[in-house]
Amino acid sequence: MIAQAALFLIDTLTGFLTFLLLLRFYMQAFRVSFSNQIGTFVLQLTHWLVIPLRRHIPGISKLDLATLLAAYVLQIILLLATFALRGGLVLMGLEGLIILVLWQAVLATLRFSLYLLIGALLLQSVLSWVNPFSPLAQPISQLTQPFLNPIRRFIPPVSGIDLAPLAAILLAQLILIFV
Repeated sequence: MIAQAALFLIDTLTGFLTFLLLLRFYMQAFRVSFSNQIGTFVLQLTHWLVIPLRRHIPGISKLDLATLLAAYVLQIILLLATFALRGGLVLMGLEGLIILVLWQAVLATLRFSLYLLIGALLLQSVLSWVNPFSPLAQPISQLTQPFLNPIRRFIPPVSGIDLAPLAAILLAQLILIFV
């Protein structure tokens, strides 16, 4: 029972921090302003981890690789903790375990990215109906536009209702089935 409680705490903390790191990564990649409530929150909670990594890991054009690597390493830590607490380290050889953990961490990071996209799309849809002038509306819109614009070429608004977020959510869920 103690192992299960420890695993729950590790999973919750790494999941929350991974979510924030990926949000920071995508906000930087899509040039979303950090001068809002979401940006300030994300920066304050991830700054301690990203800044030391940036000294050693340079970014490539708009991509902050230090932030992405931090999210990936957190998933590796979570997987290793899961294997250790469930006794899976004894069953596998070291080489097989390393390959499995590295690959599963890639998939977990990709899943988190898709969950982040789905959450942003849902939040944008709700805000567009409830409070389109909310301070959160603009950063969420900037975050989702790179995904929605290609879909809007094929699915135009019907009677003033934008169906592109629904199509994007369906596509993301379809990708999640294979990831």
